[in-house]
Amino acid sequence: MGRAQVIPKNPEAIFLKFQSDWVEDGSRLKLMEKSRQIGISWSTAYGMVSRIALQSARYDEWVSSRDEIQARLFLEDCKLWADITDIAAKALGEIALDDGKHSAHVMHFANSRRIHSMSSNPDAQAGKRGSRVLDEFALHPDPRKLWSIAYPGITWGGQMEVISTHRGSKNFFNTLVREVKEGGNPKKISLHTVTLQDALDAGFLWKLQQNLAAEDERQEMTEAEYFDWVKSGAADEESFLQEYMCIPGDDDAAFLEYDLIASAEYGALDDWTATEGGVLYAGVDIGRKNDLTVLWIVEKLGDVLYTRHVEEMRNMRKSDQEKILYPWFAKCARICIDYTGLGIGWGDDAQDKFGKYRVECVTFTGGVKEALAYPVRSRMEERRIRIPYKGEIRADLRQITKQVTPAGNIRFTAERTPDGHSDRFWALALAIHAADGLQPNAWKPLNSPTGQEPAGVPTLDDEWIPA
Repeated sequence: MGRAQVIPKNPEAIFLKFQSDWVEDGSRLKLMEKSRQIGISWSTAYGMVSRIALQSARYDEWVSSRDEIQARLFLEDCKLWADITDIAAKALGEIALDDGKHSAHVMHFANSRRIHSMSSNPDAQAGKRGSRVLDEFALHPDPRKLWSIAYPGITWGGQMEVISTHRGSKNFFNTLVREVKEGGNPKKISLHTVTLQDALDAGFLWKLQQNLAAEDERQEMTEAEYFDWVKSGAADEESFLQEYMCIPGDDDAAFLEYDLIASAEYGALDDWTATEGGVLYAGVDIGRKNDLTVLWIVEKLGDVLYTRHVEEMRNMRKSDQEKILYPWFAKCARICIDYTGLGIGWGDDAQDKFGKYRVECVTFTGGVKEALAYPVRSRMEERRIRIPYKGEIRADLRQITKQVTPAGNIRFTAERTPDGHSDRFWALALAIHAADGLQPNAWKPLNSPTGQEPAGVPTLDDEWIPA
């Protein structure tokens, strides 16, 4: 089946060469930088089952996954291999560890050894002996801490396997890769690199097509066509290079590092739309044809802002967009709206309907963008903002770069893509500005003749003094 041009040398083999090379590598420390969805976690599960099922196995095996879903899926792969190879094993479900402080999905083997598949909490690794698999390592909240706690666990035997795609040039995962490639490999790590192109050259598309439904569109693709198809579906060029070609995103060029963004994200299983009864604030970046209109709603609880809703609109009439925006505006204590270009009319109409002290119109000058951008970064650094765990949002936040002009001015720029012009970033920045504004009756205009003007909140363009 399929039009793949590269057929593996041994079509009947279960594993492709890059998979078998990984499974058969018995190095104490081994690391895989890889493309997404090429079967590495699946083949790693086979290697783990093969080791622990031996009568000579001395210790349990421990898996750290990105989140609860991945932990469960990894153990399902282990169960699959145990069934295929007719190894006696029983899935015990989720078991409490460490007096209930942590839990893991557990599989029990006939020799009394177990595989424990856990989510990302590094502390769960402490004090446990046996081989380790650290899956999607770079996506963990603190990879350096995870390595530090997991590594002593193989002191008395076993190996530690680190598997991941990249997430930024300053992530500890990339530090380990660079140590091997450029720093003399002091930790003696066995490094495996498999890009999407490497996988295709090894026969990956042929193997994939044998498992797809006959009507699947990928059946008609060659390797070159499949490569272009995957690339076209990526959020942007940087995302494709990082997720599929083992080239980490440049954190020196981007305003927000990947780890910083990740520190602000809800977990994959968290319900980020849940409300807690706090005060809502809105930021709106206006677009029409080339860019998106993005509404970003945050809820303020204590000093933390929780994202509760993100709405993206493209190629919609102003009246249709207002039907979506205005019900949210009615719920919000304050709204900050892009007042540049198309946004001028939008801001005027919103102020007419909701009041000029409830709706602030923000004109995007260079200075204003700088004033909006830095609170996004500072709130992430201080862990005072939570944002959805979504690839489109992460890619949008990564597009913003800070440049210094020859005159010494700071400019915040982003490349225009088919998915907008960092519209989500500016909507988030406006929402933060709305929430950070002082409360009504707290401020008055600086040059007020009488000091009796209606109370309002300070804008980015006007000077205000405490009332």
